[in-house]
Amino acid sequence: MTGDTFEYAIRKDIRNNPIVREVDRERHRDMWRTVAVSVLLVSVLLFWAWQHFELLRHGYRLEDIQRERAAQTEINRHLRLEIDTLRSPTRIERLATDRLHMVSPGADDASVIERVAPSPAPPRSAVARR
Repeated sequence: MTGDTFEYAIRKDIRNNPIVREVDRERHRDMWRTVAVSVLLVSVLLFWAWQHFELLRHGYRLEDIQRERAAQTEINRHLRLEIDTLRSPTRIERLATDRLHMVSPGADDASVIERVAPSPAPPRSAVARR
C-alpha cells in the first residue's frame, strides 16, 4: 500500500431479524377509552346542534305562519266588508229599480198576511191489549 491511496473496508454487521413488539394492553385500553369519550362528545355535540337548528327552523316557520295568518285576516276583513256592502238594502233596492225595472210598492199595495195558529195535537188514543 502506498501513501496516495488508502483503502480500507468496514464491515457492518446488519441483522435482518424482524422486531416483534409486545402489545401494551394498558395503552390499548387508554386508546379505546379516548376514542369512546371522543365519540360520546361528538355525538352530544351533533345532537345539540341538531336541536338548535331545528329550533331555529321552527322559529322561522312560525314567523312565516304568523305572517300568512295576518295576510289571511286582512283578506277576511276585506271580504266581510264587501259582503256587508253587497247586502246593503239601499244597494239592493237601487239594483232592483234600475236593472230589473221593479217599482217600489205603494201604501195600498202592501198586504198583511196573518199567521194561522197551529191546531193542538189530538189526544193519544188507547191501544187495545191482546
